[in-house]
Amino acid sequence: MSDALTHQLIEDVYRRESRRVFATLLRLLGDFQIAEEALQDAFIAALKQWPTDGLPANPRAWLISTGRFKAIDFIRRQSRFVDGVDDLADQLEADTPDFAKLADDDIEDDRLRLIFTCCHPALAEDSRVALTLREVCGLTTEEIASAFLSKATTIAQRIVRAKGKIRDAKIPYLVPSGPELPERMNAVLQVLYLMYNEAYSASSGDHLTRADLSSEAIRLAKLLLNLNCDVDADTEISGLLALMLLQESRREARSDAQGELILLADQDRTRWDKSLIEQGVALVHRALKDGRHGPYSIQAAIAAIHAEASSSANTDWHEIVGLYDVLLSISSNPVIALNRAVAVSMRDGPGAGMRVVDAIYNTGTLGDYHLLHAVRADFFRQLEQYQHAIDAYRTALSCAQQKPEIIFLERRISEMNLQLAKH
Repeated sequence: MSDALTHQLIEDVYRRESRRVFATLLRLLGDFQIAEEALQDAFIAALKQWPTDGLPANPRAWLISTGRFKAIDFIRRQSRFVDGVDDLADQLEADTPDFAKLADDDIEDDRLRLIFTCCHPALAEDSRVALTLREVCGLTTEEIASAFLSKATTIAQRIVRAKGKIRDAKIPYLVPSGPELPERMNAVLQVLYLMYNEAYSASSGDHLTRADLSSEAIRLAKLLLNLNCDVDADTEISGLLALMLLQESRREARSDAQGELILLADQDRTRWDKSLIEQGVALVHRALKDGRHGPYSIQAAIAAIHAEASSSANTDWHEIVGLYDVLLSISSNPVIALNRAVAVSMRDGPGAGMRVVDAIYNTGTLGDYHLLHAVRADFFRQLEQYQHAIDAYRTALSCAQQKPEIIFLERRISEMNLQLAKH
């Protein structure tokens, strides 16, 4: 293989496997910094060796094995300065197998273990989520800051503090059992929810979605569902997985051949994945069958109504507004309120939707959120208030960071300028 092709394959492996490799290295090495350095050393070694030797049969196993040996070498070099580290290196060498000789299915998947460690109750809630999104999902601090509507420096400080707390408190690296499991589940579900949201609509970059991240979020949610949790936790895991599958069913229809954004009302519903819809709807019924429900189950029920409707016009918007009302009674979240405003406009017209969204706008809580301004702009467009629409689209454009959304907003501004010229 050419160097260029090998480097491209290594980049693909990094996107697909790096956080799983990191999770296993952390289990073996017991230290975030050493595990991260071992991960980087392993990929540097891959860049040097794979162009000559070829891609190994099991890249993940090769990377774990190489990273482990690099870490052992590093620890041995520290023996000149720190007493006792030679013993640690000997123990690491003796207690772990040569992963390069193992089949992929024989290597323990440590990402659930890593999620539960990062979501330990000893950590502050905002730090738990930020740390997990960084270490489990591999999101950058800028992407996490976008998800939190926060600053990157604030997120970086939270992550550093959380790692220090895990180290100093000697928080165990394991999936809890017994009563501890449901107690930790809410934080884990929140992380997977944010992880999938970033995958479904990337906060920045050239692409609308991130297929690698969404498939991993779905895989982890399925692993969670196989844990023996209490009824309430099982209901919300089912609800979250259903929500992911139903949203994922629309992936192929959300952009055109050029990668440009297609709104829900304009999507070709024949391109929606019927198998994922069937799986998602079945999980919604499972989540709601005994009358219990939480925020993820309600959102999944909303997604199911969309998935089963033949068109936007034939969607049961009355039921969707009612479900958003229930959802807001559980969680007073301005983004949920914004989604409800869109549903109200579909039920009662753009004027009604505008009154709802203006109430959100006037609070100032979503001032930097581009979708708030995009929704206001669309209501102005429907009300034929084209100059107001242009102003709102421009504000949305100033906040947007994702290329497909930027292109969409620019096109809308051009359309509104043409309408304004006609009038």
